[in-house]
Amino acid sequence: MGFRLATWNINSVRLRIGLVERLLKEHQPDILCLQETKCPHGQFPSKSLHELGYIHIAEFGQKGYHGVAIVSRLPFSEQHSHNFCNKGDSRHVSVRFEGKLPFTLHNFYVPAGGDEPDPEVNEKFAHKLAFLEEMEAWSKSHVAAKGGEAIIVGDLNVAPLEHDVWNHKQLLKVVCHTPVETERFAKVMTAGNWVDVMRNHVPPSEKLYTWWSYRSADWQAANKGRRLDHVLATPGLAKHAKSLAVIRESRGWTQTSDHVPVIVDFE
Repeated sequence: MGFRLATWNINSVRLRIGLVERLLKEHQPDILCLQETKCPHGQFPSKSLHELGYIHIAEFGQKGYHGVAIVSRLPFSEQHSHNFCNKGDSRHVSVRFEGKLPFTLHNFYVPAGGDEPDPEVNEKFAHKLAFLEEMEAWSKSHVAAKGGEAIIVGDLNVAPLEHDVWNHKQLLKVVCHTPVETERFAKVMTAGNWVDVMRNHVPPSEKLYTWWSYRSADWQAANKGRRLDHVLATPGLAKHAKSLAVIRESRGWTQTSDHVPVIVDFE
């Protein structure tokens, strides 16, 4: 059985639950992963989602910050959250889907890293680098070592490739595209033998963005985007990813997130 998987940094799920409903109605994903829900655990706005048929929800949140959730029409099991960097913040949730090709789905919200790309003076950037380093070790011990199929989705807050940003040279000293971040991201990819599903469908030579800043007066005309949201899969699952859609038009919805949804169909 195939499934449609979506990921979206919603930037406050309670504020934008109407947009979540719109996405579910218009694009009909079987599974939706949300990041930056900013919703305390146990207060996730699930009623309207249940009414749309999304009765399986795994959420891990905290007041005001971070937060991740998996909303699904398909049943899942084995919900788990890993405590990265021992900070106790809500940045990871995973569930297990059974079937002909069983897999574990991991939903991540990697720290943004602040504005200054220097871990000596910026604690947020130091946290981000430590998180990515731990993701590398986690990928070896929790994915590669155990075998089986897995998917990582979410706002990973790194634009790893030259054409994942609007200006490669200009952004080399900007958090999300600095060499130290992209190198650590590459190590995560290698450690888990992850396949970049999005770039399997859009060649690395082409521009591909999932985020446009609120600061731009006309985001569409300026088009100064970055690809911060990702879909990574183990090779056995990646070969079943048949189509990709980046829902760019949602960036123009009223009071929307600065990220847009990414949808992949697995068959």
